[in-house]
Amino acid sequence: MSAEAAAEEGFDLLHHLAPKVLYELKLGGIDISITNTVVTMFGAVFLVALILLLAARKPKIIPGRFQSAVESIVLFIRDDIIMTMIGKEGMVWFPFLGTLFFFILFSNLLGLVPYSNTPTARLSVPLALAVVVFLSVHVHGVMRHGPVKYFISWVPKGLPLWVWPIVFVLEIVSAIAKPFSLTVRLFANMLAGHVIILVFLSFVLMFGTLLVSPLSLPFAIVMMTLEVLFSAIQAYVFTILSAMYIGAAIHAEH
Repeated sequence: MSAEAAAEEGFDLLHHLAPKVLYELKLGGIDISITNTVVTMFGAVFLVALILLLAARKPKIIPGRFQSAVESIVLFIRDDIIMTMIGKEGMVWFPFLGTLFFFILFSNLLGLVPYSNTPTARLSVPLALAVVVFLSVHVHGVMRHGPVKYFISWVPKGLPLWVWPIVFVLEIVSAIAKPFSLTVRLFANMLAGHVIILVFLSFVLMFGTLLVSPLSLPFAIVMMTLEVLFSAIQAYVFTILSAMYIGAAIHAEH
């Protein structure tokens, strides 16, 4: 295969990961077309709401398998994320952090369904989630401690006065970098996994023979299985980092 053909093939592979317009729609010159990415996000919201409503509809003292599985995830978010990173005061953030976890998890998983598109593998979606976390953290910090006390708390006590402005500027840069870190971590991991799966699946077309299918298909299946695990891990990482940032804002005096 020539270099030009390889480059074209690589472009085609990435093209398959791009959102597909299902219904073209414009509002005031702004393109708000319905894509498979949008449908996947709505699907994730619908499934999360349905599962939680079904689990809470008729709760039993001795739960069945379905209720037990949902309760295990909810308790995991409460005990291992919120209580660990924030403490008891963080329980008011449970609806927000729980929604983050479930939305990211189901968006990741639904992205593995054929003809869908992973929202978290689109840069705009993780960035929007990270911006919401960023604003929530700092607005809450200002409302809880007052603007002066909150921003002064960014600088460790006991530093010489001439070092204070330097450290404060560095803390501002660090605060701004956090949402970008959340964004890139989720986006890059989900996109990379999908690219690898697509590469394995496209070996038959790239080499023009079915002889490579006994090798490419098992690897693709293994990667699909790993992607299920990575989907849960990335939802956990995004949520626990968000909880850590919220905890820092709540306990700013420390």
